[in-house]
This record gives sequence, structure tokens and C-alpha cells, in this order.
Amino acid sequence: MTLPAAAPAAVPATAPAAVTVPVAVRTDFRDARALYELSLPFLRSGALRARTPADYRRAADTFLVVRGPDGAPEACAALRVLAPEPGHPPTGVLHNLCVRADRQGRGLGGLLVAAVLAHARRSALSTVVTATTGDGALFARHGFAEVPAAAAPPSWAAELDPSRGSRVFRRLL
Repeated sequence: MTLPAAAPAAVPATAPAAVTVPVAVRTDFRDARALYELSLPFLRSGALRARTPADYRRAADTFLVVRGPDGAPEACAALRVLAPEPGHPPTGVLHNLCVRADRQGRGLGGLLVAAVLAHARRSALSTVVTATTGDGALFARHGFAEVPAAAAPPSWAAELDPSRGSRVFRRLL
């Protein structure tokens, strides 16, 4: 007895595209040049303070990045841990938050802010501060509150350039 042949299974004309979920990962000195190049439009516009490629090389291990399909950073942010200061809890500075122009508006900045905050908690920090020449809405969405510069650790507040008109934000962890 022969069984009837099974009908061929329906095969979609095109397989669904794989969905890649962006993830923030630590970086190191090998990404220093790419970090500098990603930051360059923001340096030129004045949104970031002037830094050299050597500055990025020295600080590369403080950065988190979101990599594109080609492995190059599409977005970055850094967390610098401040030296302890009397009257201030253990504090980190979120800085150099950049998202490549063609990748903006896709949640990468928010993903990096959340990743920096998680890294700060793992590092036993109690507070994260940041300064921006923008409106600070992204930071506010992540629980930061605008504060006067005097509320930040003095060593960091002294680094701020008043001519840039930066607004200071703080997040208690």
C-alpha cells in the first residue's frame, strides 16, 4: 500500500529579515580612532568640548558603544569615575554621548544612557552627573534632574566652561 504524497509545505517567497537588537558594549584603545571620528561632528558643532585623538585613546576603556552591522561604532558614551570629594557621594560623569547622524531617532542614545547608568550601579556609584548644551530631554527621560553646577562635585564643576552655556543634570542611583 502506498500513501499519497504529502503536499509540499508552503515556503515564504522571502525569509523574514533577522532583527538585530542594539547592545551597548565596552570598548578599548583599538576603537579610539573610530570614537574620535564618531564624535568629530559634535566636536565641530561645539556640542562637545575639544578633544584630540590622543584623548580618545587614553579614555577609550571608559566608553560604551553600539556597533553597526560592519562592527564600527554607531553611537558612544563614556562614564568617568570621579575621585572622592568631601560632602559628595561616589560620583561618575556621563560624557561624550554621540549617535551617528543617520542613526539618530532610533533609541541608541537612550540605550547608551541606560547602559551607562547600569554600569555606574555595578561600579558602586551613588550619583551620575552630566552637562549638555542641548535641552536635556533625553537625560530627563532617564531620571536626571537639572541642578545648579554648585550641586555637582567641585572638581568636575570647575571643568565646565561657562561660555558654552551647559546645563548640569544629576541622577541619584
